[in-house]
Amino acid sequence: MNVPSNPITLMAKVYRDVFPVVHHELAMWKERAYHIPNDELHSQAIASIENKTFHCEGGGILALLANEHREECIRFIVAYQTISDYLDNLCDRSTSLDPKDFAALHESMVMALSPEVEGGGNYYRYRDDQDDGGYLDELVETCQDVLKKTKHYDKIAPILHELACYYCDLQIHKHVKLEEREPRLKTWFEAHKENLPPMSWFEFSACAGSTLGIFCLVAYAFHDELHDEDIVKIRQGYFPYVQGLHILLDYFIDQEEDRIGGDLNFCSYYENEQAILDRMKHFVEEAEKSIGDLPHAKFHRLISRGLLGIYLSDQKVSAQKNMHKMARRIVKYGGLTSRFFYWNGKMYRKKMAQ
Repeated sequence: MNVPSNPITLMAKVYRDVFPVVHHELAMWKERAYHIPNDELHSQAIASIENKTFHCEGGGILALLANEHREECIRFIVAYQTISDYLDNLCDRSTSLDPKDFAALHESMVMALSPEVEGGGNYYRYRDDQDDGGYLDELVETCQDVLKKTKHYDKIAPILHELACYYCDLQIHKHVKLEEREPRLKTWFEAHKENLPPMSWFEFSACAGSTLGIFCLVAYAFHDELHDEDIVKIRQGYFPYVQGLHILLDYFIDQEEDRIGGDLNFCSYYENEQAILDRMKHFVEEAEKSIGDLPHAKFHRLISRGLLGIYLSDQKVSAQKNMHKMARRIVKYGGLTSRFFYWNGKMYRKKMAQ
């Protein structure tokens, strides 16, 4: 099966070969979540699947890189993203605001990338709600099982763990007490600053908050051949700029929601709307450059430009006049391809709402 290289063939494969498998996997995990004994863990697990399906749909597109192993790759992507979304809900709803609790929960995301290790201990050990009936362990074991079937796990493992550690550190720092969040994130950024291109602390946080690089590496690990130099290119292609663009767009559309809820939003740190537009354009341009040398570069370009269309076509944007105006400008940074995904996203959401 060829990796798609234009928007029309990509979306045809997505609707035919990706979304049905993603929805099947999510339905299975949702059914499993219904049997979680603890009420709080039960409700957060169900909510994370019901409210964040599009995370798995978007991530699942990268499974097209795995060719005939697409369905197995989707198993990993859905399980790993479900862990991510579930833990995000638990941290958002936490009453303790304890970084030890958040770190313990996120040990599961590193364990999921470590198929050689069995039994990760009690991830809930610092909280009162603990009995999930084995739900989180099963998600972890599913990820481990898929990784055992890849041909190049040992080659990609160091970068998988690097990207996962960025993600987990972010989740710990951003969920602590309100007055501690910004100082912790700034200190964390300073520790990594010399290995990054010029950017702000909150932009680095955005770059750390995406799972796309992990999904991309796992998809390529199913190939018969995977050269070390390609692994480096994939890592540099997705981190920081594609991942940063991904999460900045996510925060951009959630600004009003986060303001009302008192939640941390990285876009709120830009000094004005023009600064948001300028930096979004910068991330779009740098993402384009960074994926230019990747294998299947045309596919990765579709992913990068597709992010603009998929996020900015969200109904949250159209409901806010000023944000909608800004979104229309940002979409244009990705050219006709982003506009194609923008209108496609609007039509898909309209269809799903019926």
